[in-house]
Amino acid sequence: MDRRLDRKVGIKDVSREAGVALSTVSHVLNGTAPISQEVRVRVLEVARRLGYLAKRQQKGVIASLTTLYLAVPPGNLPHNDINLVSWTLLTALSRECERRGIRVVAHTGAPELNAAEIISGARAVGAEGIALVFDDNPALLRALAASDLGVVLLNGEDPTMNIDTVAPANRYGARLATEWLLSQGHRRILHLTWRGRSTIMRRVDGFHDAYAERDLPQDMAEVLYAKGYEPAHARDALKTFIAERGGLDGFTAVFCAADNLAIGALSELQAQGFHIPKDIAVVGFDGVAPGDLTVPSLTTVRVPLEALASNTVQVLERRLSVSGFGNPACRVELGCQLVERESGGSVFAQRQ
Repeated sequence: MDRRLDRKVGIKDVSREAGVALSTVSHVLNGTAPISQEVRVRVLEVARRLGYLAKRQQKGVIASLTTLYLAVPPGNLPHNDINLVSWTLLTALSRECERRGIRVVAHTGAPELNAAEIISGARAVGAEGIALVFDDNPALLRALAASDLGVVLLNGEDPTMNIDTVAPANRYGARLATEWLLSQGHRRILHLTWRGRSTIMRRVDGFHDAYAERDLPQDMAEVLYAKGYEPAHARDALKTFIAERGGLDGFTAVFCAADNLAIGALSELQAQGFHIPKDIAVVGFDGVAPGDLTVPSLTTVRVPLEALASNTVQVLERRLSVSGFGNPACRVELGCQLVERESGGSVFAQRQ
């Protein structure tokens, strides 16, 4: 790493490294005068390499957001090691705010989030913005959108697009996993999920999208609903399914809407005497469970939780300092990554 990154970097450093005048650097960074493409590229490359661009962006966030009011439904708070998605996401958001010098105040109130309580709580602590996490109740969203505070919904959907939202690309992530399984030769794939919020339903949509893209019959793609997202729920659902069908009924892969379900699926399928991935492949979604510690290791779709946290702060800052409250709401979706391990029947697993 460049030693100059250990000290404060200023516009003079960029000017010297790029071999241009201070005024030229200023014009490039602020877009205040026409500059040749060659010079512009050189200045931006130097500013990026020295960390000056990141410094400018961080200063902008700190200047516009000093206190963030965090509202999370009590049911989504990480009370145990099963709720790893909530724990990881909220930890990432807290760290991002700490890194930027932003104070975080957590909302405390009734078990069901109430807009009036949230707004009152935010104003009481002098918060400029509210981060609502995991709750996309339409009435709650409408009431928060009507306030004069900046609001961003993290890991949820606002179908009316009244407030800014940041979420993983659930539909595309599910499609990615399903398309990968189809590319491995699977045709009858079981999607194990639960009747959760709209974000979970988007994973069902992506599952069906993959079949539609290949013009495959939708009856090859079956959805099995568990009572919830915990491993025990997956075990119960698969136990009933196998008993009623007299086996796997021709399904060669299970795509689970959460890693917790996938862990339960691995346990139940192995207890029933099936070999994974030889008899049936298993794929999860989230990427936060210790998938490399399961036997076999878990193929999954990794959700970029750290990036979701940083984008939440950036979106809120942009609303407060640039967009203003009269501009349309934005929706930021971040792509997910397929992590191939043994349970999916990848090339690596087939060689074992």
